Amino acid sequence: MAAQVNYTPELTATIIDQYQAGETVEAIAASIDKSIRSVRSKLVREGVYVATPKAKSTREQGPTKKEILRDLEGTGFDVSGFEGATKDAIMRLIAMQAN
Repeated sequence: MAAQVNYTPELTATIIDQYQAGETVEAIAASIDKSIRSVRSKLVREGVYVATPKAKSTREQGPTKKEILRDLEGTGFDVSGFEGATKDAIMRLIAMQAN
């Protein structure tokens, strides 16, 4: 019994052409009634798929929460129980202490 062919050479050529023309994987998958994962995998196997770059971290620059707590503890303030607080809450506490 022969294995079932998921992608004919013609269909493979079609999805490659669509992808290289700027069509999204989602749109291609919808047009041929296959899953996005299936189309992406086929494009990867054919060597044409280019992964989208992952977004950079939006973490603001500056000291970490751990560093802030360590500095606050150095002033003699008991930071016990503040480990679960958000960085913003700790910064507000420091601002209130400065006043």
